Amino acid sequence: MEAIFDLLASPAAWAALVTLIVMEVVLGIDNLIFISILSNKLPEEQRKKARRLGILLALGLRLGLLSTIAWLTQMTTPIFDLGISAVDATGHATFDTAFSLRDLILIAGGLFLVWKATTEIHHNVDSDESGEALDKKGKKVVAFGAVITQILLLDMVFSIDSILTAVGMTDELPIMVVAVVFAVGVMLFAADPLANFIHRNPTVVMLALGFLLMIGAVLIADGFGVHVPKGYIYTAMAFSAGVEVLNILARRARERKRVQGGDSAAH
Repeated sequence: MEAIFDLLASPAAWAALVTLIVMEVVLGIDNLIFISILSNKLPEEQRKKARRLGILLALGLRLGLLSTIAWLTQMTTPIFDLGISAVDATGHATFDTAFSLRDLILIAGGLFLVWKATTEIHHNVDSDESGEALDKKGKKVVAFGAVITQILLLDMVFSIDSILTAVGMTDELPIMVVAVVFAVGVMLFAADPLANFIHRNPTVVMLALGFLLMIGAVLIADGFGVHVPKGYIYTAMAFSAGVEVLNILARRARERKRVQGGDSAAH
């Protein structure tokens, strides 16, 4: 208990907590986009349940990983090396094949994300749904268990990335726990508005799938020792999202003019 009070009285601990919360919230965006897209494929009455369950699974995985920090830190130790590497002019490695367990998990998760995003893009581009079970509105029906399984697999990858980030920023377990719980709370709060926004704006689905495709490629690159600064990724995502917002506003303005024009013609 005394250690907790010492942390509460430490400005450095508060600074680390705020920084880590921001990082965890940003890292959770990727996870939340994936959950939103998958849950929207379910019948409407199951979507909220799938989102809640997916986010709670993410929280459980993150807290579970925090309880095994000693083992988790060993995941960065190489377990085999193919002997292929490259260095830049300063002598820093830019590519290597000394794979740790974390690298293998990131590569597997990245490949899964690339495959899933590519498959979803194909389904959105190709409107032929022949051979798929359809609901009463003609939309493809996806099994609840299948969606939760896919969410769980990606929760695992994103959770490992999230917790390793936390471990790299602070040594204090209480700070990590508070930051993770706060970030997952933000995910719970934002899940329904984000999913509903994606559902109401079909073009946003393609943009979100593009984000997931990019994130999958970054995970694979990271597994091979090619570290892409996260700032570049999130700046690109923010710029693309900003352009899409302008497109949505432009479409709504045209729709309002069309409706107003129709009403004027009727009178």
